[in-house]
Amino acid sequence: MRKALVPAGAALLLAFVALGAEPPAPPPIAIRAARLLDVKSGRYVDHPVVVVVGDRIDSVGTAAPPGAATADLGDRVLLPGFADVHTHILLQGDATEAEYEDQILKEYPAHRVVRAVRAMQIGLAHGFTTMRDLETEGAGYDDVAIRDAVNEGVVPGPRLKVVGPALSTTGTYPILHFRPDWKFPTGVMTCDGADGCRRAVREQLSYGTDWVKIYANTGGLRLTNDGYIDSPPNWTKEEIEAVVSEAHTRGAKVAAHATSDTGVRMAVAAGVDSIEHGDSIRPETAAEMARKGIFLCPTLTVSWYVAEPRAKEGRGIWAEMPKILAKSFANARKAGVKIAFGTDAGGFPWTEINQAAEFGHEVRLGMTPIEAIRTATSNAAELLGMTGQIGTIEKGAYADLVAAPGDPLADVGVLSKVDWVMKGGKVFAGASR
Repeated sequence: MRKALVPAGAALLLAFVALGAEPPAPPPIAIRAARLLDVKSGRYVDHPVVVVVGDRIDSVGTAAPPGAATADLGDRVLLPGFADVHTHILLQGDATEAEYEDQILKEYPAHRVVRAVRAMQIGLAHGFTTMRDLETEGAGYDDVAIRDAVNEGVVPGPRLKVVGPALSTTGTYPILHFRPDWKFPTGVMTCDGADGCRRAVREQLSYGTDWVKIYANTGGLRLTNDGYIDSPPNWTKEEIEAVVSEAHTRGAKVAAHATSDTGVRMAVAAGVDSIEHGDSIRPETAAEMARKGIFLCPTLTVSWYVAEPRAKEGRGIWAEMPKILAKSFANARKAGVKIAFGTDAGGFPWTEINQAAEFGHEVRLGMTPIEAIRTATSNAAELLGMTGQIGTIEKGAYADLVAAPGDPLADVGVLSKVDWVMKGGKVFAGASR
C-alpha cells in the first residue's frame, strides 16, 4: 500500500502540532507607497510603511522590519479597503420589471450563484473588501452559503454580511399578479401579524444570517403637494415593531428599504438601524434619525441608473426620484445623520458601473471628498459594528488595503482607478512592484 504524500509545509505544521508547539508566525510583508490617507484626520502621510502579518496590520510607520517581504506600490495613495453596505450579488441589473422577472423566474439557481461569484470578484477588484448584501431576491439563503464559502477560502470575495430573503407582508412585493394557482419565488419572505413577524426573524437568524432587512414600503408611490413621495405602508405598527424588537433581542440589526415618507417615518419610529435609499426624508424625520443614531444608505448610483427606464415603462414618478432624493440627502446631512456608502449594485449590472461611482455622486450633492471616503470606510465600519477592524489603517485592523493613482482628496474620480487590492493580507488585484 502506497503512503499518502504530505506537502512539506503541511508536514512541518503537523510536526509542530505533535510537539505541542505553536507554528511559526507568517513572515511580515512591508507595503510601501508614496502616500497614505489617514481617513480619521483627512491628511496624507508621506512615504508610509504598513507592515502586515497574517491577515492583520501589525504596524504603520516608516521602516520595514528585518526579513520582511516588500511590496512597493510606487507613486500611489494607500487607503483602507472600501465597504459597500448595500449590494445584491445575486442580481445583475433590474431597471425594469422584465429584467427582474427574467432573473427570478427563469434563471436556474446555480446560474445565479455562479454570476454572484463573478459579481463578488468584480467588487473586490474595484477595492470593495467588505459588502453588506441586502437580500437574495428569490434565492433563499444562497448568500449565507456564498459568505461561508468566501470565509473558507473556496472562492475569493469581500467580507460579507448577509440577510437572506428580506421580509415583507403578503401582497406587497413582486412577483405579483401571476396565476393564483401557481407558486412562484416572490423575492421576499412574507410574514403577517406580530407573532408571524417574530417567527420569521427567528427562522432567518437560525439559518445564519447577519442582518434582517424589511421593505417598509414598496408600491403605490405618489408625489405629495410639497414635493416629497408617499405610499401606503407595508406593515402595521405592531408588525414592524415586532420585527425590530425580535432582531435586536437576538443581537441582529435591521435595515429598512424605505422610499416614501410613510415608509421612512414608520421605520424610524420602530428603531431600525439603517434606512436604505431614503428617497423621501423630510427635515423633521431627518432630525429624528440623527437623534436615534439611525444611518442613511442613500444608494445614489442606482437612483440615477433606473430613473429613465422605469419612467419609460410607465412608472413616471421614477423620473422625479433623483431630485427628491437629492433634497432628502441634503436634509439628512444638515440634521447630522450618519451616512454610509451603498450603491445597490445588482440593481445595475456589475459589469457596467464601478461601485466607486457613488463617491462622485456624493460629492456632487455637497460632500467633500474626505466626507465621501469616510462613508465607505469609518462610517460603514461603525454601521457594521466593525470599527477598528475595517475602514482604517492601524495596528490590529484587518489588512484590507487599496491603492490608487492620483489625489482622491482633489478628485474622488481616481477611486474608480484602484489597481491594487489586498484583503486579509492577500493581494487580489494589481501587482506589487
